Amino acid sequence: MKKYTYNQLSVLQYILLIHGAQVGIGVLTIPRELAEKASTDGWISLLIGWLAATLVSLVITNMMKQYPEKTIIDIFPLILGKWLGRIAIVFMFIYCGVAAFVLLINATGIINVWLLSQTPAYVVVFLFTLPTYFVLQGGVRAIGRYAELVFYLTLWIPFVLTTAYREVHWLNLLPLIKDGWHPIWEASKSTVLSFLGFEFGYFAYPFLQKKQYAPLGIVIANTLTLFVYLSVVVVCFAYFSPDEITQYTWPTLNLWKAIEFRFLERVDILFLSTYMFILSTTALPYIYFCVFSSSQLFGMKDHRKHLRLFLLLVPVALLFYTPSFIDLKKSIQIWSFAGLGFAYALPLLAWGPIRLSKRAERGEKA
Repeated sequence: MKKYTYNQLSVLQYILLIHGAQVGIGVLTIPRELAEKASTDGWISLLIGWLAATLVSLVITNMMKQYPEKTIIDIFPLILGKWLGRIAIVFMFIYCGVAAFVLLINATGIINVWLLSQTPAYVVVFLFTLPTYFVLQGGVRAIGRYAELVFYLTLWIPFVLTTAYREVHWLNLLPLIKDGWHPIWEASKSTVLSFLGFEFGYFAYPFLQKKQYAPLGIVIANTLTLFVYLSVVVVCFAYFSPDEITQYTWPTLNLWKAIEFRFLERVDILFLSTYMFILSTTALPYIYFCVFSSSQLFGMKDHRKHLRLFLLLVPVALLFYTPSFIDLKKSIQIWSFAGLGFAYALPLLAWGPIRLSKRAERGEKA
């Protein structure tokens, strides 16, 4: 009997789960990060980041194709042995846990700066815990449905963003490649990390109903994310001057602050409230696969006990420790560094041994 038969994802849910995991805090910060390194040529770096993420994504789906009914947590003990496999699961659990914590404290920091400056961080996170629990207790299928719902609820955002076109100066984007290719390559390191989230191919593959569409689905997810980043970055570059944009921590929010209608002045508040749903589609998969990994490590089929413990520990941690702005920046750097290992290096290192192992198995059977 297949282990994940009763919690399967449609192809659309698979695409939107990965896309949702990618479009997180990066949308708010990436215009500044690219402008600091490559000025207005930073949008070209996005194409390089998309290409790198897509190539590694295809390696992941090819790797998981060798074990179609298993997640990476099931595969580790098979290729590394019992004890090394358990150690690898612990590292995966830590990676997802750190990513989830980083996303939660950064979301809390943004809310404290823009909306609820007098509300303690642990109270803000505590308000997140109940809806998070109700979604995550339903498993992967519930996360996929939630990602699909949030995608539909946010379709109005690109249309409202076009109203900023009246104030943009497209000449800010010229000339192209003004300082050569070196700054563009330097900035591409940031964009490679902005596509983190495709590594959920490790976990989502066995839940996918029509596995033959896994490579196409993950390419569509990456491309959808590229369109989102490109639209935000190009508009920000054209709206702000090259020097002005580097002065804002979250230039995307500053752009939305400038948008006004006769019947609604603070459009940025409406955007930020909606953006919390988008950010949740990034944090929820990391939280789920963190507790999924830990529960599998202890041989537990039900992940909800570990989920309750995780959601209790985060507000308690923030009760005793409130991260500063510098701490938030460092936390993103730590997560990005870990992402290079788990999202990019792991599939490139593991793909060859897995292929050789499966080929040897087929040779023995023949």
